[in-house]
Amino acid sequence: MAIHTQESLSGFIASEPHLSFTEKGDARLFVKIGQEHYRREDDGSFTQTETTFHDLVAFRKTAERAHQRFAKGDKFIAEGYTHHYDRTDDNGQAVKVEEFVAKKLGHDLARTRYTVDRPRRTPATDSLDAGLEDAALSPDAQLRAPAGAATVGR
Repeated sequence: MAIHTQESLSGFIASEPHLSFTEKGDARLFVKIGQEHYRREDDGSFTQTETTFHDLVAFRKTAERAHQRFAKGDKFIAEGYTHHYDRTDDNGQAVKVEEFVAKKLGHDLARTRYTVDRPRRTPATDSLDAGLEDAALSPDAQLRAPAGAATVGR
């Protein structure tokens, strides 16, 4: 079987995460993200060039969990796809827009200190995610994050 791959994106959260809901009632996270760019010099060093800013969205449980766990300035890695669409600007002109739709989103372990709190399997279930839906939505979710999720040290 072939390896399943998708686009990925890394950067930092440049705006406060904003959670809203679609017409269907699904959670929708929106953030501005920044990407730092570097140029490799002939001597092997790197020079930082212009930082670019882009839109990132996530939906449903990914949106809810990311809204709880991410803050402005956090470094992240995301998996998903780029969505291109047209919208009308304030002057009534059609503008081409792109956003990254994150299906999976996590802290960048190379740039973030964190610990992992792995839940224990219960005899009643074979699933690691059992009982974590409510835990992920509670105020202290960062302390009881699902397997692989980050509790960020700031």
